[in-house]
Amino acid sequence: MYTKSDITKKLQEKFPEIKNPFALPKLEKVAINMRVAEARENQAVLDAAAAELAAIVGQKPKICRAKKSISGFKLRQNDPLALKVTLRGKRMFDFVERLFNLVMPRLRDFKGLPQSSFDGGGNFNIGLKDHTVFPEIDVNKVGKGRGMQITLVTKAKNQEEAKVLLEVLGLPLSKVKN
Repeated sequence: MYTKSDITKKLQEKFPEIKNPFALPKLEKVAINMRVAEARENQAVLDAAAAELAAIVGQKPKICRAKKSISGFKLRQNDPLALKVTLRGKRMFDFVERLFNLVMPRLRDFKGLPQSSFDGGGNFNIGLKDHTVFPEIDVNKVGKGRGMQITLVTKAKNQEEAKVLLEVLGLPLSKVKN
């Protein structure tokens, strides 16, 4: 894993016009969301999903509930819908390192993440179809694989700065621009 000074040195090499190290782009937080649709009928499914997400990120997830009832979706107010976690500091860097170095190479036919996953503000979104690719999850004990949405929030001024920052951290981007 890179130290903070290693990352700063590499970024200053990439951006020689930025003299102040505090003005360099940096990773602010990582937001992780996992939808648990079956949680309305079965509380045990929600508890199992929360335990799996907590094992992956090392932090207890927050349960997101429905704000209002929608009869077309058979949804009642305060029904559990999803789990979310926001990582900062050491946990964030540990998770990002595991994601880039352990999880991404385990994906089938992985040729890099698409460059079109950047939003306009310098944040990067990753969608995983199955959470069992993480080494912390025992595949034999998981009832059903769930998708995850991972957002890497940066303090970059634009998409290019964010791209350089994430490449320094080890993000495997595809060479073809999607």
